[in-house]
Amino acid sequence: MKKSTLLVVFGIVVGAFAISGPLFAHHAQSVYDREHAITLSGTVSDYLFTNPHTQIRFDTKDESGNPTTWTAESGSPQRLYRVGWNKTTLKPGDQVTVTGAPSKDGKHFMSIMKLVGPDGKSLSLGAE
Repeated sequence: MKKSTLLVVFGIVVGAFAISGPLFAHHAQSVYDREHAITLSGTVSDYLFTNPHTQIRFDTKDESGNPTTWTAESGSPQRLYRVGWNKTTLKPGDQVTVTGAPSKDGKHFMSIMKLVGPDGKSLSLGAE
């Protein structure tokens, strides 16, 4: 009887760990400095309307005038699709202005807070 109880408890613990892993996926926004948003303008070099987050790579210049590439990420394609985005919303060569929370580690990554597209209109990011 003790052995079967131990096996049941062991099975429950293993099962709980197995299903809880995805809950801790990548949803923490702690990698971004939301207190010090920045705004950059540049030219889209790549637009990835794919899961888990839509990404826009764009070329801009740093304070010294040196070319630099940034990657800005937003929500899932499903959320953006509901507010009018699709895989052709942006294309390489488009001029954009991106306001976002930069990566805390100094890498050229940001979480988009506002994006102004090539037509000068602000693109909705959907509900946060």
